[in-house]
Amino acid sequence: MGGSALNQGVLEGDDAPGQSPYERLSQRMLDISGDRGVLKDVIREGAGDLVAPDATVLDITLWGMELGLLSMRRGELARFLFKPTYAYGTLGCPPLIPPDTTVLFEIELLDFLDSAESDKFCDLSAEQQDQFPLQKVLKVAATEREFGNYLFRQNRFYDAKVRYKRALLLLRRRSVPPEEQHLTEAAKLLILLNLSFTYLKLDRPTIALRYGEQALIIDQKNVKALFRCGQACLLLTEYQKARDFLVRAQKEQPFNHDINNELKKLA
Repeated sequence: MGGSALNQGVLEGDDAPGQSPYERLSQRMLDISGDRGVLKDVIREGAGDLVAPDATVLDITLWGMELGLLSMRRGELARFLFKPTYAYGTLGCPPLIPPDTTVLFEIELLDFLDSAESDKFCDLSAEQQDQFPLQKVLKVAATEREFGNYLFRQNRFYDAKVRYKRALLLLRRRSVPPEEQHLTEAAKLLILLNLSFTYLKLDRPTIALRYGEQALIIDQKNVKALFRCGQACLLLTEYQKARDFLVRAQKEQPFNHDINNELKKLA
């Protein structure tokens, strides 16, 4: 699930005489918590389905923000007021936010991933999965890979490789007619590249090399695969092999800064 919190503001309404701008704003906002602890005003409508009610919202520390996100659609931009109970409570967040403070957030939900469908599919037996069309398998594998990408960006490399390997297993287990082989091969290639990079981050160059070489079986001129294999061989002190991979990568992209730097490091 992806989103961005924008323009956080602070409201100390209990101490202000008369009505503050935030209090006036609250009168036309929708109560989404049932106790007016979380109020919402849509600035730009989103599209598609709401975030699933049982979705897990990662890396969110405010209860109000989690409730807010679960009320949104892709592309939606909304303004929220969170009472202290749904925000920073009696402690506040010194030095910027005092105790018992109502806060204003603007949140844009860029995109989200729904793993429920993917989890249910992965729980099926191989025989049951084979009853679904290939497009279904490709969709589930893509969702698993996207979750892996999210975890990778969070530097959670071990968790990322679990998602990538689950996606790869789905594709390898599937028997595909020759005319659809290119679809599964393209999906496998992306996952193999991700796995090679992830194992480099985990300081496991032997496994990184193995996945990089599997990617090269699908596309022998793939620059990323050649580069990852070169990096892995360099870490394994297999210098001639590293040079062979990196020179092949440089032949495909002569002015690639990363490749040229890795060759300098090798020299």
